[in-house]
Amino acid sequence: MFCEKCKCLMFPQDGRLVCRKCGAVYELGQQKNQVIKHKSTDKEMAVLGEVSGTLPTAAVECPSCGHNKAYWVLRQTRAADEPETRIYRCVKCGHSWREY
Repeated sequence: MFCEKCKCLMFPQDGRLVCRKCGAVYELGQQKNQVIKHKSTDKEMAVLGEVSGTLPTAAVECPSCGHNKAYWVLRQTRAADEPETRIYRCVKCGHSWREY
């Protein structure tokens, strides 16, 4: 989901969606196709589909606990002519690690 105010990607935090750029907060809904209010403007918007589970998952083994499922994101941590870094976070224990 994207923030209506600044159009940046929002992230789940404590049962809500939070924009890391402008600080706008959306409440996470439990039902599909529901209407929620944007906290900074009280503007209503329709939410299609389920909001939970916004990060992709991969079948990789956690080096800390051995669980075989982790969330992942890609970040450009080095020069632009080098490949991006895949950052994993274990679904079970929350341990983070990278793959270059």
